[in-house]
Amino acid sequence: MKQTDSSPPMETDMPLAKELLEILVCPVCKTPVEELGDDSGLKCGSCYRVYPILDEIPVMLPEEAKIAKESFVEDLKI
Repeated sequence: MKQTDSSPPMETDMPLAKELLEILVCPVCKTPVEELGDDSGLKCGSCYRVYPILDEIPVMLPEEAKIAKESFVEDLKI
């Protein structure tokens, strides 16, 4: 009998391979992404989108990204 797991994917604390990080770019603005300090996501330095890492897989879909709070602070600076 098949067992179904209805729990959502878990975020991981495992760092991504350096080779993978070298080729990943933001799908919106094509800027290289950087790992967050807690390894929970990848952040674009240009448009401030943060893409989650779920089950050790970066989810590089614009609709899954969140806008980092730093973007609002940068917009307020003159």
